[in-house]
Amino acid sequence: MSQTSQQYDSQINLCRDIFQKKTQDYGTSWRVMRIPSLIDQVFIKAQRLRSIEEKGEQKVNDSIEGEYIGIINYSIITLIQMQLGDAFEEEADYANLFRLYDEEAAQAKALMEQKNHDYGEAWREMWISSFTDLILSKLLRIRQILQNKGKTIASEGIDANLYDMINYAVFALIKLSEKK
Repeated sequence: MSQTSQQYDSQINLCRDIFQKKTQDYGTSWRVMRIPSLIDQVFIKAQRLRSIEEKGEQKVNDSIEGEYIGIINYSIITLIQMQLGDAFEEEADYANLFRLYDEEAAQAKALMEQKNHDYGEAWREMWISSFTDLILSKLLRIRQILQNKGKTIASEGIDANLYDMINYAVFALIKLSEKK
């Protein structure tokens, strides 16, 4: 398990570094986006992965790893936006945003550790394409929850699905890094 924990931290640190750099480049322009728009950003990335997996080729040189990183970062951004509300602010406090990023990443990791314990690292035997399918499934669930105005009867909410998507994407990044 310690290997998984270290690999997980390494991938999240890579994602956080990109989040910080893009925040320096673009500021907090994402704060203008509503939750459905942020979910669509994740959907676009997951759909591109699925399309490439099915076609067996890609014509745009953006890396597969970059798409999984985008899924992680947009999922964390969505969790932050859910906390802060989607009222547009010209510029948010970067130190606070990075703290919130770290808190959400820590929540996702804690969930991963609990599930990894119970499932015995079954993800290590899965196809990377299965992670893509699971992410797309979670996105469809979130869309339905949004159509239901955030209400669920017997299911987890939007945040739980986002944490699962983060973890699936981290697992994909770990598996891709092990292939290299």
